[in-house]
Amino acid sequence: MARMRNRKKKVFIKSTVKKNQQQPSVDHVTGDKIPKSFVFSRGKLPGSLRQLQNDLRKLMLPHTALKLKEKKRNSLKDFLNVSGPMGVTHFMMLSKTASAPYLRVARTPQGPTLTFKIQEYSLAVDVAHSQLHPRCPPEIFKNAPLIVLSGFGSGEQHLKLTTIMFQNIFPAIDINTVKLSSCQRIVLLNYNKDTKLIDFRHYSIRLQPVGVSRRLRKIVQNHKVPDLRTLKDVSDFVTSAGYGSESEADEEAATVSLTSDLGRVNRAATKSAVKLQEIGPRMTLQLVKIEEGLCSGGVIFNEYGSGDGAKLEVNQESQKTDEVDQETDDENQEMDEEE
Repeated sequence: MARMRNRKKKVFIKSTVKKNQQQPSVDHVTGDKIPKSFVFSRGKLPGSLRQLQNDLRKLMLPHTALKLKEKKRNSLKDFLNVSGPMGVTHFMMLSKTASAPYLRVARTPQGPTLTFKIQEYSLAVDVAHSQLHPRCPPEIFKNAPLIVLSGFGSGEQHLKLTTIMFQNIFPAIDINTVKLSSCQRIVLLNYNKDTKLIDFRHYSIRLQPVGVSRRLRKIVQNHKVPDLRTLKDVSDFVTSAGYGSESEADEEAATVSLTSDLGRVNRAATKSAVKLQEIGPRMTLQLVKIEEGLCSGGVIFNEYGSGDGAKLEVNQESQKTDEVDQETDDENQEMDEEE
């Protein structure tokens, strides 16, 4: 008799991820759609720009793909096809030409697209190394940053489009219902009308109670008993450090009155000092072009105008991206024919 093989039954493992653990696509308070983003590159990037890409992904947390996998064969259409089902609303694309690096910010799926020339940039690690006491706890990336725009109110069309683009790339907040504990980061964009450059900065927000010494504040925060062996009385420990806060914390312009408790130190109806500490990345951007569509279509704004020799720089960046997409499409077609 023929021997029968024992066929093992396939075991189906049920997912343990609960629905309430997934990120919501709609704000439960405002009812608006939460913007999500992809940060990726077009073409080959040097190591420093690749690290800048990772810093931008971390800045856009939690509504971005932090570990987005890219391949050389991926075209812009591939990212666009995936963005729809995942609810992605914006693309941030880094590229490099022979003259300068570029950052393009686009609204999916139909545009517009803003092209910025990166004049200068500093990585988050460089910003941290320049500080005596760097502070960047991972908890601050659980909520999206606030956005502050300065100097964009001149009324020009390209500045209005820039304002709308950056306002919509981050979730909107309702000042009546927002929780103070969720406001731990801020992105600042300052436009200089003389140089036509945009300063891009990323800060962490920290509150400190006014009138409380550093020693007392650390006792409450760290829950550690101080060493009092060298002191005669506990009052010596309190008075030796003084009651005023350090540096600029006592300035009226840097203090606010809290409406609710925040942490173990900052209490409602008390004054707290607001401190900003830069965490990077830092960029100096120049808006060079605005296109109607997604990296295509009519040109709404061109910094160099028509007939200027410097315009070739922008065209070179756009042409390089088109060539990358065309090569990718050709490679995909050849692979399909081989299969």
